[in-house]
Amino acid sequence: MKLSDLYWHRITPLHFLLWPLSLIYSFFLRLQKFCYWLDILPTVKLTVPVIVVDSISIEDGSKSSLIEWLVQYLLEQGYHPAVITHGSTDHPGKPRQVTTDCDPNGVGAKTFLLARHCGESCPVWIGSDRITTAQSLLAAHPRCNIIIQDGGVNCFRLERDLEIVVVDFSEHSFGNGLCLPAGPLRFDIKQLEKTDIVVTNDRSQRFVDTSNWRKSFNMKLLNNTAYPIFESTTRQPITGFRDKRLQAIATEDNALWMHNLIQFFGLNTQLRTFPENHAFTPADIQQFPDAEIILMPEDNALLCQDFATNTVWALPRDAWINTELQSVILKRLQQLN
Repeated sequence: MKLSDLYWHRITPLHFLLWPLSLIYSFFLRLQKFCYWLDILPTVKLTVPVIVVDSISIEDGSKSSLIEWLVQYLLEQGYHPAVITHGSTDHPGKPRQVTTDCDPNGVGAKTFLLARHCGESCPVWIGSDRITTAQSLLAAHPRCNIIIQDGGVNCFRLERDLEIVVVDFSEHSFGNGLCLPAGPLRFDIKQLEKTDIVVTNDRSQRFVDTSNWRKSFNMKLLNNTAYPIFESTTRQPITGFRDKRLQAIATEDNALWMHNLIQFFGLNTQLRTFPENHAFTPADIQQFPDAEIILMPEDNALLCQDFATNTVWALPRDAWINTELQSVILKRLQQLN
C-alpha cells in the first residue's frame, strides 16, 4: 500500500494540524484567480485556443488516457493539436519536444507514452514554464492550431478557452475530502460547479453528491488487451493469459488498477510493485526467469524497452467516451472561431 493511501484517505491528529494550511491554500487559489480576473496580475493569451485537462486529485491516473482520446478526436475533426506538459520530472528545464528517441526516465513515463501515441501528427513538448513552452512549440510547429495543456488547472497566467477536469472515482480521487497538504485535492470540490466540463471515470463508485456540477460525461477505461513490447501492433485478449505462467509488475501509482484487473480476469499471478517513478533495470525483469509472460502497465513497460525480453507485455488503457462530449467540445471550439 502506498504511503499516500495511508495518509490521504483517512483523518488523523496530523490532519487537524494541517487543516488550517489547506484552508490557506484554498484561499490563496481563489485570491490568485480573482486577481487574474481583475487584471491585477497579467495573463498571456495565445494566438490559438487552449484546452486545459487536469484531474481534481494528484492521485488521479486517467488524465493521460483522456488527453490521448482528445488528441485523436481533434485530428479526426481536421484540427492540428499539440500538447504541452510539465511532465513528472522535478526539473523539466527549457522547452523541448518529447519524441520516442528521448529517455523515458528523463521526461517521465506518462509523458513519453503520450508522445509515443501521438506521434508526428501531434507534437508533445515539455518545459518548466508552460507559456514559454507553448510559444516555443508554436514557433517550431506553425501548423498547430490548438494547444492541449496537460495539467496546470491552478495556473491561471496562461489564458484558457476550455477547462476539463477528470474525476476518477475508481482511484478514490477524493481521499479524505481535504485539499493539499492535508488531502489529495488540487482544489475544493465545490469548484467543480464552475468547471466547463467534468469527465468521470467509474461512476458506479460514486460516493459524493454531483447534482450541482456542470454536466458531466462518463469515461470508461478499457483494459481488455495487451501487446508484446516489441510488437505494438499485435494485441491479444487478456483472457488468453489465464493458462500462462504469469508475473505482473507495476509501479505504485498503477498498482490499484493493475490489481483490480488481475482479480477481474481471474489471472493466476502475484503483483510485484515498485516505488512510483522507479527507474527499472534489467535485474527487475530477470528475477522472474520462469514467467512465460510478464504483464506491465504500458507506461511502465516502455521504461524497460531497451533491455526487455520477448516475455514483457504492455497493458494499454484506452479511453471510451460517448459522442455527446464530442459534440460539446466541437461546438465550443466552433464558437471560438
